[in-house]
Amino acid sequence: MEILNTVFLANAPAAGGNNFMMLGLFVVLIAITYFGMIRPQKKQQQKRMEMMNQLKKGDRVVLVDGLHAKIDSINDKDKTVVVDADGIYLTFSRMAVRQIVPSTPASAEPAKPAEAQVQATEASQPTKPVEAEKAAENDEVNK
Repeated sequence: MEILNTVFLANAPAAGGNNFMMLGLFVVLIAITYFGMIRPQKKQQQKRMEMMNQLKKGDRVVLVDGLHAKIDSINDKDKTVVVDADGIYLTFSRMAVRQIVPSTPASAEPAKPAEAQVQATEASQPTKPVEAEKAAENDEVNK
């Protein structure tokens, strides 16, 4: 039995080339991990920190728990924000802010009153006497 093990070991190829291939695959795996996971996460974290630095009193925000509120004050020392949620003042960590809700610009054209919309709708629809005249004309043409 010992002789067979010696024969198989003697016929085995040198493992030197295999080490370089394994090292190359390891480097490729590290590169994929870096460019696929670590780098995008750093970019996302950088954008989030920029957003945190742009927070100011009066901004409408959405917190991580889904609470919509308006910032009442910011404490840079403790890194906290006090938010006003419909008259209830709550203190959160600045990192609890998920996103800043963009303010909706006032529309340049005021909304039409309901009466004007009804008149516009009536003007676009033909009246019944006109339809009756057209029907009478069609009857005369068909005769």
